[in-house]
Amino acid sequence: MKHIALKIDVDTYRGTLVGVPALTEQLSKHGTPGTFFFSLGKDSSGKEARGYSLAQYYDRSTRLYGVLFPSPDIGTRCAETLRKVAEAGFETGLHAWNRALWERNIERADNSWVGWQFGEGCKRYAELFGSLPTAYAAPGWRTNRHALRLTQRFGFAYASDCHGSHPFIPVIDGEIVLCPQIPTTLPTIDEILALEPSFSADQAADRILQLSSAIPGDHVFTLRAELEGMKFPSVFARLLAGWVERGYELTGLGALASPLTLDDLPRHEVTFSETAGRRGSRMMQGPEFLAQ
Repeated sequence: MKHIALKIDVDTYRGTLVGVPALTEQLSKHGTPGTFFFSLGKDSSGKEARGYSLAQYYDRSTRLYGVLFPSPDIGTRCAETLRKVAEAGFETGLHAWNRALWERNIERADNSWVGWQFGEGCKRYAELFGSLPTAYAAPGWRTNRHALRLTQRFGFAYASDCHGSHPFIPVIDGEIVLCPQIPTTLPTIDEILALEPSFSADQAADRILQLSSAIPGDHVFTLRAELEGMKFPSVFARLLAGWVERGYELTGLGALASPLTLDDLPRHEVTFSETAGRRGSRMMQGPEFLAQ
């Protein structure tokens, strides 16, 4: 049976407060698993560089956090909401400490800053959930060499930091990082809308369903609390119904990662390029390493 794994990125305070409960309710209603990746520090969305995020879909307050409005501390103010996700049986992981600053700075950040972001995020996660995170997803698929190294050093069971076609062991500049990558394999709603400006959100969902069938293998679909949980809930319902109708099993990323072993996974170089509707380099699964 073909699997569709749901990767749920939570970028903002409003997305956590409003979008996350809406998504957990919708998923629970259908008995559908999913993996939530949380941003746990301050929401400084107003400080992110233009074009680096989904800011066009954010509410006015979110676009001003850290500029005209104080940056709300997500992990502190939304602690109950965050814990309820785990209590409801959903898999959770770390997305970021300060998501907006990560996306803005990661291309030129030094190793100490990257390590501090990881360390603070893991510390807050442990305070909230009673254990360290076992999964990580880089904000906006934006990362660098040292951040990849840290996915191994922090002992994550897997990471989901890129677009690609199938699970693999990443190789960056000839360096092998022994933390499996479970890449996003399908385009997101906003990416399709950027490529096809005349499309409605429903048409974007239909394109995703078409690609789910056309492209072989299991898939990972990345959704956002701020979009599918707030802006496009009916469109997400359309996707869920379409996948069920086609006989796909919906799951979280952990279910795809758990059977994998480091020895059996192929090693692939990673590359960096821009994606539709977003400025700045995003990590991509590249060619197989030392393929003959």
